[in-house]
Amino acid sequence: MHSEDLPAPASGLLLTHFLTVGDVGRSRAFYTEVLGGEVVLTENPCIVKLANSWLIMNPGGGPTPDKPDVTLRPPNDPGTASSFLNIRVADIDACYRLWSAKGAQFLTPPIDRKAELRCYLRDPDGYLIEVGQATGLLQGILADPTPDDR
Repeated sequence: MHSEDLPAPASGLLLTHFLTVGDVGRSRAFYTEVLGGEVVLTENPCIVKLANSWLIMNPGGGPTPDKPDVTLRPPNDPGTASSFLNIRVADIDACYRLWSAKGAQFLTPPIDRKAELRCYLRDPDGYLIEVGQATGLLQGILADPTPDDR
């Protein structure tokens, strides 16, 4: 491990994403072997650098002194999400083929939403991951509103 690989800015801030996982090794393998991340720290916590960001992964647990009323656990209902990772790529078709070949399970192939092409997959704990490629958005074309937005 090199200190320059850690998410520790010399000034200002940077954004990381923490995932509560059921099995650190399984999640580490998914984010490195399937999505192409680089292990920065193996455990306690596991830190994986993925593109220009970091994922921090640890098992769940009960309250701690700094979060006295919070219990961490992986998602338990795959039909409900309150947040998700959003990965932007230059070539979604190539990404879809590569990650599918490595075992990623996508919900659908990429779908044209006018502003972007996008699709979703889940990690081993069920976290939702959006993969998108800007297309029409680059020319000012926005996605059609969903029925709930109308």
